[in-house]
Amino acid sequence: MSWHLLTLNVTVKDGERALLTRNGQLVRVLAPGRHRLFDPLHELKAEVLDVVRTEFSAERYAVLKAARPDLAAELFEAVETRADEIAIVSLDGRPVHLMTPWQVRVYWKVATRIDVERIDVSSDPKIDARHLSMIERNRSAVSSETVVENHEAGLLYVEGRLVERLAPGRHAFWTVGRKIEVKRLDLRPQAVEITAQEMLTRDRIALRVTLTAFRKVVDPERTVATVPDVDAWLYRLVQFAIREAVAGRTLDEVLSAKAALDAELRDYVRARVAEAGVEVTELGVKDVILPGEIRELVTRWWRRSGSPRRT
Repeated sequence: MSWHLLTLNVTVKDGERALLTRNGQLVRVLAPGRHRLFDPLHELKAEVLDVVRTEFSAERYAVLKAARPDLAAELFEAVETRADEIAIVSLDGRPVHLMTPWQVRVYWKVATRIDVERIDVSSDPKIDARHLSMIERNRSAVSSETVVENHEAGLLYVEGRLVERLAPGRHAFWTVGRKIEVKRLDLRPQAVEITAQEMLTRDRIALRVTLTAFRKVVDPERTVATVPDVDAWLYRLVQFAIREAVAGRTLDEVLSAKAALDAELRDYVRARVAEAGVEVTELGVKDVILPGEIRELVTRWWRRSGSPRRT
């Protein structure tokens, strides 16, 4: 752009447009080519802009639309989202922008094809596979993703309410205007090692007991609704059960009747975990730990009696 005597000379390349203003007011838009404009008072100004796959200021567009609605409609595509609406904007067939609710973006359309796909996220929070491939993966503010493995149950919660159980696979959700949470539970049998606190037998002998339990979640919906942490809850439940069982037995009964003790524990625990959608397949005493002096006495007694050692 240059002035020569009484004229303003402007060259506009392919892929460009020039906004010609006189004293700050838009006069017209210059197409590609060389332009010689009569301007004896140097009142004209030409702003050359790239128009290929580019945006235009939304604020300037609003001013232009108010003054020259014909030019605004001819040159630009304005995209405005409403509440609970996501828009995917593609430029010449390539997804470029993901718009969140209550946004406005304006694009030059004189050299670019503008395609807009609007998605109402108010009814269904799921993102289908086609849209997932179009959006930017770093837009965590509007979407979330999770993968449910074959051995897991995935429970979808929307605003704290259980909506459905998800099948194994990849799932993505719009998080606009809502809280999305997927709780994943492992459905495989899990081993839980339990060490009970020191306790007293009926004949006032202090001991500690370690146990092993194998548990499996069989009703994930009930489990999540009943207990926040399956293993911590099972741990406390078994600790209480073994304390009650030991308190009602003498040391000799604890050591000599392990099968009966295990059966009593299993019956007690299974009846209670079933209400939480959990199944205990195995539960038994792994080891009985006695104080040093008591352990020595018991060992000597077993040797004198000729019986195999039980602790």
